Amino acid sequence: MKRPNIIVYFSDQQRWDTLGCYGQPLLVSPNLDRLAKEGVKFENAFTCQPVCGPARSCLQSGKYATQVNCHRNALALPQDIKTLADYFHESGYETAYVGKWHLASNRSSYTAPFDEENYETRAIPPERRGGYRDYWMAADVLEATSHGYDGYVFDREGKKCEFIGYRADSINNYAIHYLHQYDGEKPFFLFISQIEPHHQNDHGRFEAPDGVREKFTGYELPADIPVDKGDWKENYPDYLGQCHSLDENVGRLVDTLKARGLWENTILFYTSDHGCHFCTRNSEYKRSCHEASIHIPLLAVGGPFQGGRTITELVSLIDLPVTLLDCAGIKKPEDFQGNSLKSLADGTSKGWDDCVFIQISESEVGRAIRTDQWKYAVAADADGWSCPGADVYYEQYLFDLEHDPAECCNLAGDPACEPVRRVLREKLLLCMERAGEKRPEIRPFREG
Repeated sequence: MKRPNIIVYFSDQQRWDTLGCYGQPLLVSPNLDRLAKEGVKFENAFTCQPVCGPARSCLQSGKYATQVNCHRNALALPQDIKTLADYFHESGYETAYVGKWHLASNRSSYTAPFDEENYETRAIPPERRGGYRDYWMAADVLEATSHGYDGYVFDREGKKCEFIGYRADSINNYAIHYLHQYDGEKPFFLFISQIEPHHQNDHGRFEAPDGVREKFTGYELPADIPVDKGDWKENYPDYLGQCHSLDENVGRLVDTLKARGLWENTILFYTSDHGCHFCTRNSEYKRSCHEASIHIPLLAVGGPFQGGRTITELVSLIDLPVTLLDCAGIKKPEDFQGNSLKSLADGTSKGWDDCVFIQISESEVGRAIRTDQWKYAVAADADGWSCPGADVYYEQYLFDLEHDPAECCNLAGDPACEPVRRVLREKLLLCMERAGEKRPEIRPFREG
């Protein structure tokens, strides 16, 4: 195999269990399920930051959000950061980006006005595009420039390009357009960043394609969603409809790759920035340590990712940047976090981490780890918008996922679990130090 083309297909706010290959009983994802049978499914994949912008900063930089000053939304990725696209470009790849960027604008609070660094609804200048040079069809905050059936992005020259039809279809069409004009002289790295199945910020609802939500009204409510909380009743069929639209578009993209003779030399990754708990764990849709917020789908097909295998090791979104570089034969940069998933696929991994680390912001200043059995989380008495971290945290949650997968029984204050907490506390502190954070004090759980 010559140097492969590499595609990341990135959804927004998609729970892992929306796909049939992860147990979804309705026919939401036949194309992705088929790819899982051809490639590799990562059963236990988790975000490292359950907020849109911070998760994207991790992907583009290979570092934790706090390391690049992007711990919350509305913080631009620093222009002196060497990004994935920079490394691919230096290695002779074309770099292409389509969809939601969410790393160009700065503001001090959700209610504060933007200064001159506001690109939410304006064209993003080249120096704020994270090194993507060859093809660009994107907007900084698609939530601000679009709804299901209206909206726009900007091309490489800054020209506004209006959507035609459903939003996810339009974004996918721009990616397909890139593939049709691709001349084959260099391998390409293509990042497709959809906004589905994110809710619409201006009215708090999910917008499926017309006539699609009706296919999913007979759903089974995921076990982790309390029946008496949240807004899932109004939104879950639309949410699944949005996921179905993404699946159809992945199918169209793969068909185009095959028609153009590119499929056999392409590695495709499908994943999401974080999940969705439908306002059942806090007043928002994510920004918590719970499985619904952090457990994401992750599929890979092509290159070493073959054979319909399921990998059960705990993996993180922070492992994806170094994986992408590894697949292109690019050496891991010294300052990148994470480990290459390629080693799990080809059987060369040694001593894979037994936990994943999550930073939580905006709703709180929180940190968490997830092991095979346990979820351990701490939070600080600090503002989650303005403070990237803290010197003191309090134990917040302890869940035994083996016996309580729906995370209903918080053991953080149970004296009998102190030996478990002691071990997990030290694991969390080591993870924080490895992410470049100062070692904090962690105090016992407080009622209320």
